[in-house]
Amino acid sequence: MVQVSAANAANAAIAPQRVAVIEDDGPTSDQLKGWILAARPLLVVDQCFTRDEAEAALERQRYDAVVLDIELGRERHAGVAIINTINKRHPGTPVLVVSAMPAALYRSIMKALDAWDYLQKTTFEESEFTETLLEILRAAAVARASGGPGGARTEHADELLLDPLRQAAALFRGQRVNLPLTAQRILAVLHARRGEVVSYEDLYAAIKSGRNRDNVRKHVSTIREALREIDPAFDAIDNVPMRGFRWRA
Repeated sequence: MVQVSAANAANAAIAPQRVAVIEDDGPTSDQLKGWILAARPLLVVDQCFTRDEAEAALERQRYDAVVLDIELGRERHAGVAIINTINKRHPGTPVLVVSAMPAALYRSIMKALDAWDYLQKTTFEESEFTETLLEILRAAAVARASGGPGGARTEHADELLLDPLRQAAALFRGQRVNLPLTAQRILAVLHARRGEVVSYEDLYAAIKSGRNRDNVRKHVSTIREALREIDPAFDAIDNVPMRGFRWRA
């Protein structure tokens, strides 16, 4: 059994990672593929333009990551059906949703379906897309090396666990915390300095754009929401008026 596990880990390390881009608009699909290959030239990228093509590809292949539009052709919610297919056939496969649908409405729906993250078209840049996808691929590589989608999650389940190398998502009470990248960075700062008041100015360092107090408050609200989805009683992050926020020790 040990020899088989070692062989599986070696094969996972050698085999190139594979990404599916499921997007019905040709130029957008090509752009996303180009961004992916610019960041990781050795990746294998499969493009699917319809729900049928995507379903057939998922029947043949397990992917390390899926980049998915919600609306495909005339099917307004084809992406939702595809996520359900992924969760059924390949549980644990991370899905990055890239859609023109309003994030305010659809982000919570995608969270409920266990999508990794949601990026709204025209509101993000190449760097944000690339950073998000690279984080997904790092987590996928850890899972593959350990023999399965959840194989790396063996630590204590009663606290917040953050990976300093950002190879895996944060875990809270043994469950993945579903947060966008900026909120993850703010969470890491607050947790690393728990017991201290972290000023707004210090938290600005975790934000690439929109460095203002209102934006920080919105990200902290998102963090609280995500942690309360796992533990409804969570209330460890205090708002310190005029100063910033504190994660109580």
